[in-house]
Amino acid sequence: MSLIPCSVWFLNRTRAPRSIQRQPIIGRVDIVGNLGLLQEYLTYLRVEKGLRPLTCEAYDSDLKTFAEFLESRHGVLLNSTQQDVAAFLEHLRTHGIDSRSAARKLSCIRGFYKWLLLDRRIHHDPTVNIESPKAWKVLPKSLAESEVNSMLEVAEQAANHPQSRATHLRDRAILELLYAGGLRVSEVTSLSTSDLALDLGRVLVRGKGDKERIVPLGVTALESLSAYLREGRPHLARVRAKAHAADGAKLFLSLRGMPLTRQSVWLLVKSSNSNASPHTLRHSCATHMVEHGADLRSVQLLLGHADISTTQVYTHLALGRLKAVHRQHHPRGLRRDPESEAAQSSTIHDLILEEETQ
Repeated sequence: MSLIPCSVWFLNRTRAPRSIQRQPIIGRVDIVGNLGLLQEYLTYLRVEKGLRPLTCEAYDSDLKTFAEFLESRHGVLLNSTQQDVAAFLEHLRTHGIDSRSAARKLSCIRGFYKWLLLDRRIHHDPTVNIESPKAWKVLPKSLAESEVNSMLEVAEQAANHPQSRATHLRDRAILELLYAGGLRVSEVTSLSTSDLALDLGRVLVRGKGDKERIVPLGVTALESLSAYLREGRPHLARVRAKAHAADGAKLFLSLRGMPLTRQSVWLLVKSSNSNASPHTLRHSCATHMVEHGADLRSVQLLLGHADISTTQVYTHLALGRLKAVHRQHHPRGLRRDPESEAAQSSTIHDLILEEETQ
């Protein structure tokens, strides 16, 4: 009987059978590396950029989707190429993801690689020459003025009823605030009583990135907020003894005295009009202001848009007014009033004479 060398016997004993051999460790390292990068980026967004938790969750979800796609192509975030990003967008398109959602994911990926580039972890941004989907800029949906007025009138009648409850006063104040100030739903639910300045007719709003802005309010919105603070909120706040002090300072409370959630506000608006949402009222606020002659810069400040290009989408919704102005004031307009032309000519003539005499 031949003897087996000791070294060969040891190797045969320690070698795992082919059926149970483990996957290459490099694959696990790549996955761990992707997760580590994402955690660092999310920390950067929360701490340095000041983004809200819900926004960070959306960024995290989009980036993890892209990371999983890269892993299916045996790639990692740090060495992805332009072909990887283009293939990811094509993958989204073939799986029925609409252009607007795909553009949002691409914007998220752009921000991530811009951060890596500034941090000198990469030398080339793979998203530089990638074109955003065409349907990125879409016209926001808004309600007609008559529809908004109907919603607010119903809420006012419920609040002014002799047997009205504290929740009716609260609901009316929320609807008035959403439409009068163009607030986001997260901005409404995060308001505290100290943010209101009813005597000055304004409210302090904390928007995206914890950026603060002053939003003026109309008389009707101020009256509804005042009635809620005077007659409605004290009843809702009676049961907040078990709540934290910070929660008790929130402006809008539930029946249990807890801060109202975004879902509750969404259901409130939906129950008032099945075609409406909190964001629809925000768009309606901006649209109706532009239609009544407000300039885009004022609307931008009111809504808290960081870039004026975001606000410019509302110019497409005021084409009727723009056509009327063009017809009234352009020399080649279709409709010209002879009397107004004569009055304008007389005014110009008087101005010229006045300048010549000075």
